Formats: sequence, structure tokens, C-alpha cells
Amino acid sequence: MNVHRRIAERLHHELVARAAAPARDGVRPEVDELVEHVVARDAPLLPPEDRAEVRRLLEARTVGLGPLETLFDDPDVDEIMISGTRPVWVERRGRLEVTDVRFAREHELLHAIERMLAGAGRRVDRSEPLCDARLPDGSRIHVALPPLAVDGPVVTIRRFRARGWSLAELVADGTCAARYADEIAAAVAARRSVLISGGTGTGKTTTLGAVAGLLPPAARIVTVEDTAELRLSHPHVVRLEAQPARSDGRGEVTIRELVRNALRMRPDRIVVGEVRGSEALDMVLALTTGHDGSLSTIHARGPAAALRRLETLCLLADVGLPHAAVARMVGEAIDLVVQQTRGPDGRRRVTAVGRVLAHDDGWTVEPVSP
Repeated sequence: MNVHRRIAERLHHELVARAAAPARDGVRPEVDELVEHVVARDAPLLPPEDRAEVRRLLEARTVGLGPLETLFDDPDVDEIMISGTRPVWVERRGRLEVTDVRFAREHELLHAIERMLAGAGRRVDRSEPLCDARLPDGSRIHVALPPLAVDGPVVTIRRFRARGWSLAELVADGTCAARYADEIAAAVAARRSVLISGGTGTGKTTTLGAVAGLLPPAARIVTVEDTAELRLSHPHVVRLEAQPARSDGRGEVTIRELVRNALRMRPDRIVVGEVRGSEALDMVLALTTGHDGSLSTIHARGPAAALRRLETLCLLADVGLPHAAVARMVGEAIDLVVQQTRGPDGRRRVTAVGRVLAHDDGWTVEPVSP
């Protein structure tokens, strides 16, 4: 597409920089003017449909996301994985597949990264080569630049539905057995605390959102997340999102700080997107002192392993509590553990549900029959 190349080469760097801003409409008149000028000079007989294609390609490159536009338009794409100028991989319906989409040059990929992060109010460069952010459409993006990424910029984008799944939809989809769904629904209705366990990419956040959808409409819900992903339709939701430190090392707000502050916001239910550090102790203390019926996720391979990991994370708070006391608190704090697994076929399923029985020595897990 020589015409497209000529037009793109005529765009000044300042125009590309302004295209990274949210106000695309201010750039389009200049794009249209360049399109018409170059096409009239170099391809006066170009059919109208080809002119429209040139304009679409140019807008995707200068005020859009380049070759990624087609992937963002595909509702079946759940994850987009970019490794430099090599072909882009995607996840569709739980399976990884390579596409014919790729960036021709590394600088084009860097421009696309700038545009995506600009909408999130973030930036990344060689001095700060790592970035985690939430895009305006709710997708989560992670960027790693050289020299950390040896073979060029690495971008991973996890996309989310505009509307979260309901538990009934997960049952209909085969993700969750009806018996498990009944047990989960009964636990939520009885204000019992639910912990969703699983590995990376197993669908824990999707299931968490579905379970949170069972919370009473009148409840005041406070969500605490590293990157805000949950989309709850309840009328009274307070969303809190952690913040990384700025380049000067200041401004960091951790999950632990947010959990502590959430307790002062008069929550009926607290939803912690993922427990991964010392905030586990604050959450467990909250669940054992009146904030029952809350929800969270954790990385673990099974219900018992999830509780043991929660104990370990509580001990990371380094407040001098003996392990036996922490085990008792964990047994009192968590009532139900839901295990999420991703199978060899790529399907994500709830594979186990366990009731937590607290006792003086800690806890035991009673499996729920599917």
C-alpha cells in the first residue's frame, strides 16, 4: 500500500504525538487533508472504496492502534499478546492461536503503546520499562520494554466483557456445576465469606464478578483491586484501585492501605480482587470482627492449598502472631473455597468447592459433591 506509506511518512512527529491524546477528532481534519492531497497527486483514479480503505488504514496507524484495531473489534478475543514485530498471538475461547497481525516496525508498536497508555494517564520508557494499567474500556495492559524485554517491546492485553457474567450464565456455559452454584449462592445469602482459588488465567476474576453479582442490591459494596476489573451492576458500589509509585518514588498506595481504608467506609460487603501480600492479615481480621460475607481470590492449586497460602500471606505482615493463632483466624474468616481450573482444552471450570470447618487447631475442608 504505497499511498498509505507516503501519507504516513508525511505525518509530522507532533501530529503522531497529538494523536495519542484522547481527542482524535482534532487530528482527523489534517489526516483527511493529507489523504486527499496525496491520493489526488499519486492515484487520481483510485476508486472511492480504495480511498476509504486508505483513510481507515491511516487512521488506525495515526489515531488508532494500528494493526491491533481488528483484534479489538473481535469480541471473541480475550487476550492479545505482542512480542516485538513478530506475529501477534491471541486467546480465543481459552485457546492460544497465532494471527497474521504484526507490527512492521518497532517504532510503530511504541507509538501504539503510547496511545494506549495515554488514555490511562500512564507512560513507559527505557528508564521505567515496566507498566501495568487499565485501559478506558476496562481492559488490562502490561508492558515490558527493552532492555528488560530482550527481543523488543512485550505487550499483554487482557480484555473483559462490557458486562460481567452472571452465575447462571456460568452454569449454562458449563463453567460451574449447578450443585456448586447452589452452594455458592446459599453461602452469599447467608453472609458467609467466599474465597475463589486458582492459577493465573483460570477465570478467577470472572467467577468473582459472577459471585459478587449475587450480593443484595441494597448492600454497600467496596471493591479493592490492583487493577480495577470488576464490573458490578449494583447501585451502591465504591471502587478502589491501588496506585504504583511515581518516578520520584512517591505516591504509592498499596492494596493493604486500601483494605484498611475500606473498613472505614461503612461497607456491607468487601470484595478484594486478589489477596497476594500482607493485606491478607487485614482482610482476615476484618472477616473475623464483623465484616463477614466478603469475597476475594487467591492463587493456589486447591481449597486446602488456598487456606495454607492465606496463612502464609498473613504471616508476611510480620506482626509476631504465632502460626497456630493465624490458622485459627483463617478458619474463622473463610467459610467456602471455590477452586477454578483451566483444562487442557482451554475451558475454565469450577472443579471443586469446599466448606471450611474451623476448630481449635485451625481448620479442615469438607468437599461439596458436584
